Amino acid sequence: MQAALQCLLCYPCIFQPLLEQNMSLIIEDVQEGTGKIAEKGKDITVHYTGYLTDGTKFDSSLDRRQPLTITLGVGQVIRGWDEGFGGMKEGGKRKLTIPPEMGYGSRAVGGVIPANSTLIFEVELLRVHD
Repeated sequence: MQAALQCLLCYPCIFQPLLEQNMSLIIEDVQEGTGKIAEKGKDITVHYTGYLTDGTKFDSSLDRRQPLTITLGVGQVIRGWDEGFGGMKEGGKRKLTIPPEMGYGSRAVGGVIPANSTLIFEVELLRVHD
């Protein structure tokens, strides 16, 4: 068993695709918010930057200086977002690591996101609308 673990640690690039296939959504609170709580069915306004696991940035509302408003939990966005913003408070910042099955799955997107990609988003909840 220990030899297998050492092998994984020595050769992570070989086993990374296998590890990523079994991932679930990882939510890391970077900064706790103090405002209203994001809940299913509420409109929220967010800033985000999306990265691939190799560090390639593929999209950013900050670069466009244009936040995005979505309705949470109704399938308007990828499942990782619908679940990743839930319970977050206004003013909060999170890092969401989204496995392929909660992102775009086996579809490549826009020539920028390869099929079966784990996505990493740095997000900020600007506003929960009434």
